[in-house]
Parts: sequence; C-alpha cells; structure tokens
Amino acid sequence: MLQEKLMNDLKAAMKGGDKQRKLVVSLIRAGIKNAEIAKQKTLDDAGVLDVIAKEARQRRESIAEFKKGNRPDLVAKEEAELAILLEYLPQQISREEIIAAARQVIKEVGAQGPGDKGKVMQKLMPQLKGKAEGSTINEIVTGLLSGTIS
Repeated sequence: MLQEKLMNDLKAAMKGGDKQRKLVVSLIRAGIKNAEIAKQKTLDDAGVLDVIAKEARQRRESIAEFKKGNRPDLVAKEEAELAILLEYLPQQISREEIIAAARQVIKEVGAQGPGDKGKVMQKLMPQLKGKAEGSTINEIVTGLLSGTIS
C-alpha cells in the first residue's frame, strides 16, 4: 500500500538525514490526512495518488511563477520537491500516447466537434489518471476536436 511506503520512506529519510525528502513526504502525509478528514474515510491508493498529483501540479505552477519572477533559488527548491513527488506517481506517458488514447475515445463516443468535448473527457480522464497532466489532456482533446491537431 502506498501509505505504508510513504511511512517507510519518511522513517528512512529521518534516519538518513535527508531533510528534503523528509519535508516532501511529510507534506504528502499531511495532504492525505486532510483529504481523509474531508472525506471522512481512509484513502485508498487512488486517493493517495490524487493527493500526490495535486502536490506535483502545485510545484509545476510554482516553478512557472518563480521563473517569471526570476527566482532561480526558489525554482531549484521546487524542482527538487517535484522530482521526489514524481517518484510516487505512475510513469508519465508521452504526448503521442495521449493523442492516440484521445483519438480512440473520440472514435468510441462518436465525437464530431468541440461540443462533444465533455463526453470525450469524461471517458478519457479515468484512463489517463495519474499518467498525464489534465491540462495537457484538455489541450490535446480540444485540438483534436477543433481540427488544430491532425
């Protein structure tokens, strides 16, 4: 179970003196605890992955903002945290694999244009959960349905 792995990694980081990993794993565990309190139930691995993916998304957004603000010190810190978070997420798939999966779903639901985007996204998102950024999937589906991606 993913929560057990996180606890073991936290213990190892504390014993090994890895402050960065200890901080990141502690943040993940706090996020999981908050989500469990909000949902009033223990999270399964899928729920834990959602928490980790949310943390990773926040790091990516921070990196982009810090780059705009010309803060290489903070960019480096956020990138180091992101690298640790990505270790817990499934392997990310390529843009070409997202396009192939999106084309398959468009064909399955019989989507004709941008108006059918909701149907496509509803079926595609669970398939690619944790494997690709939602914003990237959205961009690709929009492009395929509007004809800007061929």
